[in-house]
Amino acid sequence: MDPSTLTASQAAQQVREGLLSSVDLVKACLARIEKTDPSIHAWAHLDADQALEQAAEMDQIRRSGLAGGALHGVPVGLKDIIDTAGMPTRRGSPVFSDRKPEADAALVDKMRDAGAVIMGKTVTTEFAFLNPSHTRNPHDAARTPGGSSSGSAAAVAACHVPLAIGTQTNGSVIRPASFCGVYGFKPTSGIISRRGLLQTSVSLDQVGVFARSLEDAALLSDVLAGCDSTDPASFKRPRPAMAKGVTEEVPVEPDLAFFEMPFHDRLSADARQGLDLVVDALGGRVTRLRPADTMADLVAVQATIHEYEICQHLAETFATHWDQISPLLQSIVERGRKISRAEYEDALSVKASAEAFFADFFTEFDAIIAPSAAGEAPSFESGTGDPIFCTLWTLAGLPSLTLPLLVGENGLPIGVQLIGPAEKDDRLLRTANWLQTKLAAEAV
Repeated sequence: MDPSTLTASQAAQQVREGLLSSVDLVKACLARIEKTDPSIHAWAHLDADQALEQAAEMDQIRRSGLAGGALHGVPVGLKDIIDTAGMPTRRGSPVFSDRKPEADAALVDKMRDAGAVIMGKTVTTEFAFLNPSHTRNPHDAARTPGGSSSGSAAAVAACHVPLAIGTQTNGSVIRPASFCGVYGFKPTSGIISRRGLLQTSVSLDQVGVFARSLEDAALLSDVLAGCDSTDPASFKRPRPAMAKGVTEEVPVEPDLAFFEMPFHDRLSADARQGLDLVVDALGGRVTRLRPADTMADLVAVQATIHEYEICQHLAETFATHWDQISPLLQSIVERGRKISRAEYEDALSVKASAEAFFADFFTEFDAIIAPSAAGEAPSFESGTGDPIFCTLWTLAGLPSLTLPLLVGENGLPIGVQLIGPAEKDDRLLRTANWLQTKLAAEAV
């Protein structure tokens, strides 16, 4: 078996047991990258020698009988907005073409503590926003992998690495995971520190992960989780045990909700049909609900907060490097500069109300089932795809997960999204495992 096709859990176990060296695992991943990345372009920075040095060190630690971490010797890719000492972090923009951080981001410290091998930096869109990157979808090079965590999703789907890290301010983990046919998981806002990451929206930026199994997504999220007093979103409470949640049996079959949102008319016919089949297969476990008219208005609230805050956080960059900013981002910045402080504060108030609404809502339901994206990945030329199916849940900071359950009319993957209550990520993952098992049984 080609080691590059192993899941992170499988690879970590084999390295731990001495059945596979980290060096051989990294070599297999590098060979896969050399073979396929010329057409995918998932990597913004890759240093094979440095990766092999890390792997050799992990192998030496194991042979010496020293403690090993949860990801000991396992290669991981990092979105190119995550500061990594000794590696460029260019943030998808020529403005930062020469930038090389001196210190690791908080989550990189966590990765190193777990024994992971940092393979390099995966491609992102400009400032992790809308302007498309040059990364292509591994399933069809004529299509987008999504944005802004484009390289992270593509690298995992192409078996370049078993795990990668991305971020989501609107739909930038869930959507590319759906397009690339992998698991994408964005834990509750505040579970993972954002210190050392490019900040575009202090109120909305959240860290997420990509994996080829549900267990791996939970494993990596547990590794990254932790309190950080320097991050205003971080909270000083214990985190849910996510890997444990995946393995637990549900005490009773979960109750799911499905909102028939007004923007569901943007769904492709095959995505709508596939989602309806999933909901129908779950039978009485899903309640179809008609949302209040104001729920769809939350899309505009997210845009107000995001556009206002990116103008504030990157004001100096935009002022001094305007000629290096894409016309697409320039137009958004110009619009964001017109948002008043009062409009922004009103939007924050609505965001808080949405969080309170969902806190009450999940007293009756275990999870919400929803589309992950509009359908199959659209053409590369048409952009990174519509993020609207993730907007509400991101605004409220809820844990969100996309499962690669469906296949579209062109044979390309389509994800199904599950959203759970804040800080109950373990319960969401438990529900996801139940759902996968139930659907597999129905298919027999």
